[in-house]
Amino acid sequence: MGGPSGKPDPNAAPRLRLDKWLWQARFFKSRSLAAEVIEAGHVRVNGTRISRPGRDVAEGDTLTFPQGQRIRLVRITALGHRRGPATEAQGLYLDLDPPATPEPLE
Repeated sequence: MGGPSGKPDPNAAPRLRLDKWLWQARFFKSRSLAAEVIEAGHVRVNGTRISRPGRDVAEGDTLTFPQGQRIRLVRITALGHRRGPATEAQGLYLDLDPPATPEPLE
């Protein structure tokens, strides 16, 4: 992001739009779906409710958001440059969700 002079600040941490990061990390099939969830106020960044899809995120931010029937809790470990294969996308975050416990057999 540019400083007061409009020139990029070399000391600024790299940042990426929240909707774009969620799409690149393959949590949503499209950026527009990610944006809808964000605009509805269902996404939190570092515990703060976010309603702007253009909100910047950086490495180290923690995201909480719904995905299907689950509530996901992930920490951003890298910013993507493209929407690559699932194996590449899994390297963009650390899953902080506790592992699902198998349901007991009756």
